[in-house]
Amino acid sequence: MSNDSSPAPPLVNSAVPARWHRGEARQLARTRILGLQAVPFTHPRRAVTRDFTVVDAPDWVNVLAHTFDDRLVLVNQFRYGIDDFSLEIPGGVVEPGEDPIVAGLRELAEETGYVGERARLLACVHPNPAFMSNRCHLVLVENCRLAAPPAWDADEEIAVSAPPVAEIFARARAGEITHSLVLDALFFFEPIWRAGGVRSAV
Repeated sequence: MSNDSSPAPPLVNSAVPARWHRGEARQLARTRILGLQAVPFTHPRRAVTRDFTVVDAPDWVNVLAHTFDDRLVLVNQFRYGIDDFSLEIPGGVVEPGEDPIVAGLRELAEETGYVGERARLLACVHPNPAFMSNRCHLVLVENCRLAAPPAWDADEEIAVSAPPVAEIFARARAGEITHSLVLDALFFFEPIWRAGGVRSAV
């Protein structure tokens, strides 16, 4: 008998999961911001068809607005889903047919009054692929500056700030930023920032 007390390696299932075949969606409800669908999916080998609930939401955009003096623009606002305030980066809905970068610049200006340069797409993520069909586009805008008053929607009340980037990472790790898509954006931004990949105005 071996005296090796190290734990056994975990069992790995190497089988490739089957791709279910999607049927025609049936709308269950429609609201101002999203639709709720029942979508039949059929398993290719088991010949089983089940209805799965899918949230049909528009694409979103979140904006990392980096200023000339190495800060990021943040917004703090009341969020009805959690019944509390949430510290976030600016963002919103991508309109049908709208370029995500254009949408990001629009949302940045509307929510904060900031404008910038060298806008580019960092990544696209799925907010929750288990039951949501949309994507969130993460946009980086450089050399941002305050240019005008914000133009909020009727129900928006937003506190705008621009803390140093290092402070924002520290606050995220301390649990003060809990919005998962904002944390995604910071994840993609951090290696660019640490490598000096964002430039400041001269």
